Amino acid sequence: MADEATNRVAFMIQHHYCTVMAAPITARVCQALSTAVSRDSRTGARVLDWPGEPTADALPLRLVGGLHALHRDGTAPDLSQVFSGEITDEAAVARIIGETLVAHDDALFGWLDSPPQTNEPGRSAALMTGLIDVVRRFDQPIALLEIGSSAGLNLMIDRFGFDLGGSRYGPADAAVTIRPEWRGDAPPPADVRFASIRGVDIQPIDARDPANARRLAAYAWIDTPERIARIEQVIALINADPPRLDAGDAAQWVAERLAEPQAAGETRVLIHSVVWQYLGAARQATIRESMAMAAARATPERPLAWVRMEPNKQSAVQEVWVQAWPGAAAPRRVAQSHAHGTWVAPTDPADTPPDGDFVSGGAGYWENAATRKLAGA
Repeated sequence: MADEATNRVAFMIQHHYCTVMAAPITARVCQALSTAVSRDSRTGARVLDWPGEPTADALPLRLVGGLHALHRDGTAPDLSQVFSGEITDEAAVARIIGETLVAHDDALFGWLDSPPQTNEPGRSAALMTGLIDVVRRFDQPIALLEIGSSAGLNLMIDRFGFDLGGSRYGPADAAVTIRPEWRGDAPPPADVRFASIRGVDIQPIDARDPANARRLAAYAWIDTPERIARIEQVIALINADPPRLDAGDAAQWVAERLAEPQAAGETRVLIHSVVWQYLGAARQATIRESMAMAAARATPERPLAWVRMEPNKQSAVQEVWVQAWPGAAAPRRVAQSHAHGTWVAPTDPADTPPDGDFVSGGAGYWENAATRKLAGA
């Protein structure tokens, strides 16, 4: 069980991540929360007594989302001066946030109930680097399976246009184009097609509900207004034609989907982004086992691949890894990325570091052991 000091440190860990990701306003809010949270409110007491691992539970971002929602609603003028960047003094920011936690206790308390469910659509650009790698290997349409789909924003990937360093993918008439800062050579041409797309989330969000759309926008950081605009664009696509999104346990869902017949001439691909840490050891082990069993059945006519964008918590960047069967199934790191897909940097798979094999139970440095080091704890 975490203690009060550990829960406060979690906000400084998030401050570090926000600083690395060039989000100074959100970083400032996280730093202030590390000291401003108190037992003067139900919300503050719940934070300080948080029973789980606060970083793994995304505790800081739950509260930041609630504060951002207050700013967007215009109901906390002093707080809005912090979120607009007008007030930057450390002591003043801490005072305002501390007062806001008390004054808006009821409105903020419920934001602690669940972790942020952004599933930022900008991440699809990083995931595309893995899908391009898979298509170049097997040259087949993709039957996509995503876990942790949240509101299904990345399930719209077949409707996005992509400009990746000048190389274009997706529909020519796409209403949404993802164009990250590309750091390196453009990826090679590939005909990325989707035979089917399906996702799951333990608590899927219906983005067509205005209240849910408001919540999704609040989870996007104030420092990146382009993210908010893109989320709103993707929600408009969902309103017109929603994706296939199931409610369920990720591990059970993966096992069920992999047990279903696979069409010849299609590559079945499991993807996820910034999800793994939230699953817990038991679900992680079950998914590894399911993938290992499916990998043993893979054939050139019915291949299998695993594409994941997950954080390397020592470097505070995301890494895109690919495993594919049959053939050389060793994991290959194909890209690094900003957590929201703001920039993507292709990497040479030959330089893949060790301990990246999800199927055999590796990838230890993606877990939480290093997080407290980031805050000097």
